[in-house]
Amino acid sequence: MVSRSRTALAGATFAVATLLLASCGSADDGSASGTGGPEKLTFVSYGGSGQDAQIKAFQEPYTAAHPNITFANSSPADVAQVKAQVQAGVVQWDVMSVAPAAAKQNCGTLFEKLSVPKLDPKDFTPQAIGECYVGNWSNATIFGYNAAKYPEGPKTLKDFFDTGKFPGKRGVITNLQNGILEFPLLADGVAPDKIYPLDVDRALRKWDTIRKDTLFAANVGALQQAASADQVDMFLLPDSRMISLLNDKKNVKMVWDTTVVTLNALAVPLGSKHKAAAEDFLQSLVQPEPAAKIAEALAVVPINLNAKPNLSENGKLLEVNGPVNTGKSVIQDIDWYSQNFDAVTTKLGNWLVG
Repeated sequence: MVSRSRTALAGATFAVATLLLASCGSADDGSASGTGGPEKLTFVSYGGSGQDAQIKAFQEPYTAAHPNITFANSSPADVAQVKAQVQAGVVQWDVMSVAPAAAKQNCGTLFEKLSVPKLDPKDFTPQAIGECYVGNWSNATIFGYNAAKYPEGPKTLKDFFDTGKFPGKRGVITNLQNGILEFPLLADGVAPDKIYPLDVDRALRKWDTIRKDTLFAANVGALQQAASADQVDMFLLPDSRMISLLNDKKNVKMVWDTTVVTLNALAVPLGSKHKAAAEDFLQSLVQPEPAAKIAEALAVVPINLNAKPNLSENGKLLEVNGPVNTGKSVIQDIDWYSQNFDAVTTKLGNWLVG
């Protein structure tokens, strides 16, 4: 069901080659959007338990209600591959997970402008519905640690960067959505309400202090696996993946100092052959019932204000808007990221390989 990660550059190069080949001899991909005939939507996310939950909460109910629509799933979602597909003129993806800022910055150039008349913005959290994206939930990225390794436990984000007091391997996701730039600034003393505009150079200098002790995971699934296998002792992992560790009875505890809350969104790559079907699917998955189901499965915050999830006991341990969160939260600034996403992605990428 799920393909594996490549670097963005290799993925983009591979995509161009394979897409050009596909255009010469493509297999049956369903009828053109809007015909009423069978259509198969290619859905691309980040794999693992998160994508499994999307299949159960979003795709299976939609196919049950619309038997002519089925789904092919792949991962990981990668803007570089979308760019390669669009430039090659052979777009293979129909719906993909994306940072709202990336969709906003590339609206109309890499991503379709959406027609979603069934969605009233007043029913959703702020900025959940964009011109080129539809949010599907909000994530809180949380500081977690192996309680067997640290019986006394770290207490603040500063402890994450203190390898003298707390020796051991750290883990962070290189995706901008998961706080790789916010957390080092918070640990370095920047107040949560002063975090934007981000001082990217300062954030990277802070990472330099523990670089040799840190696993920079390419995606959420990779860091979840590393934490599950005790390959990292402290980690900055979103609630949607932390829940799997708790459900698997891993000896993990959370530090509620400051969390980074981000909107997780879906978009339609420019040139999708199934745009109308994709738009209808996007409108369906943010209705109260599927929004509640995905929140229950992944312990995330539903974007539909009318959704009423019934969280499990483990889910309640990760509820960023609940009493368990005794700290503060930073809400990622979509507007700042949309103006700087490509430049910051390039700078971070150069630092990671430097």
